[in-house]
Amino acid sequence: MSARDRILGKLKASMPATAPALPAVTSWFATHRVVESAADKASRFKTCIELAHAEVHAVTPANWLTTLREVLRSKALERILVSEETTHGCAVLEEFPLHGIDCQTYDMPIEAWKTEMFRQTPASLTAARAAIAETGTLILWPDDAEPRLMSLVPPVHIVLLDTTKIYNTFFEAMTAEGWKDGLPTNSLLISGPSKTADIQQTLAYGAHGPKELVVLMLAKDEQ
Repeated sequence: MSARDRILGKLKASMPATAPALPAVTSWFATHRVVESAADKASRFKTCIELAHAEVHAVTPANWLTTLREVLRSKALERILVSEETTHGCAVLEEFPLHGIDCQTYDMPIEAWKTEMFRQTPASLTAARAAIAETGTLILWPDDAEPRLMSLVPPVHIVLLDTTKIYNTFFEAMTAEGWKDGLPTNSLLISGPSKTADIQQTLAYGAHGPKELVVLMLAKDEQ
């Protein structure tokens, strides 16, 4: 008998005859957080993500485009990257050029416009799939319409968040959004601008991603 066989034999002999019971995760999370109203969850999410240095604006379907223009102008930005395959991207493409704001689209392989993407794209707009109130975290599922680089490369990342998609906890978000039924190639959990303290233990923003994160919290009625 080889050494490998002896080791595997000892491991198998030490295993219990029956598998241990799985932890009652659902029951634990049922008591982990009290049930909150949509307004309370939105308020808690806003507080948490602002503590992580994100900029948050409450918007409605009637004024989110106006607010987005004001955000860009306050930062002296005249160009934004959007997706022409999304409803919100098409809305920006239709209106913003009329106000002198240049709109880019991610309509070709990145190899064909890498220099422009990395050096001449100051801001981008993507949508969040959901958010987590407990930690102030945005959930993004990049796809062909809004590739991952849209949220990682431009110095200013602007995210449109439907406030009805704010969940209490990560577990609640995973359950409600059906993560067990399939995941994208890459999912992103974003809780603020990119930051690091690796160099001399000094906190710096924008080391490996956007320097600024702006969240447009979209609700039917102002909260």
